[in-house]
Amino acid sequence: MTTPQQHTAEDAGGGTRKKRLSREIVLEAALKLVDEEGLEALTMRRLGQALDRDPMGLYRYAANRAALLDGVTELVLNELAIFGDDPDWQGQLRRIAHDLRLLALRHPNVVPLLVTRPLSTPLGLRPLGTLRPLEQILGLLIDAGFGASDALHVYRAYYGFLYGHILNELQEFIVDPDENEALLRLGLHRLPPKEFPRLRALAPALANYDGAKELDEGITILLTGLSAHLSAPLITTGEGSRQPG
Repeated sequence: MTTPQQHTAEDAGGGTRKKRLSREIVLEAALKLVDEEGLEALTMRRLGQALDRDPMGLYRYAANRAALLDGVTELVLNELAIFGDDPDWQGQLRRIAHDLRLLALRHPNVVPLLVTRPLSTPLGLRPLGTLRPLEQILGLLIDAGFGASDALHVYRAYYGFLYGHILNELQEFIVDPDENEALLRLGLHRLPPKEFPRLRALAPALANYDGAKELDEGITILLTGLSAHLSAPLITTGEGSRQPG
């Protein structure tokens, strides 16, 4: 007969009992796997190994690999806080931009999912967690005074800029970090001088890339234009979009 004390000892010593799984636990393990080994490593078999479970048992939490990818995308985007009732819409967009950048730097292997995954699924069939940022930012912009169509245009321009910046920052490549000369460190010395004079001349600026600063300057340009658009006299077009009068 096994005593309660023996049960406790077995549990503490890593006996046969395993932690009960949940969708959140499975997705967190999937995200950890992607962070450490890349998207290609995320399979039901590999995830089962990471969780010490039969891969077949994981299908109750994700119907297939596509569902796993959608779940990982949702999990990451849930880390992005958006306060739709904040009247400072410009401050919100600037903060969201920096938060999304930091999120991408924490999970660089997930960035391709954030950028390209939506292309494989019609808007209304995407996981709700991936649509909430769109809904919240549209609300933020409409409350600020943008028409519904204009708010959608702003959202597209905003996220197009953000994802472009993030992809650009992640692909920055240093050939030899110990080399003092920026031209050599970036490998730009291999480029024909007559064909790429400007690129070679910009070596110091390219080598001293500051992602946060570049993002902030780009957001400032974008917000300045949006603010001017919002404050200009506007007329309503036949499609419901407002244009400067």
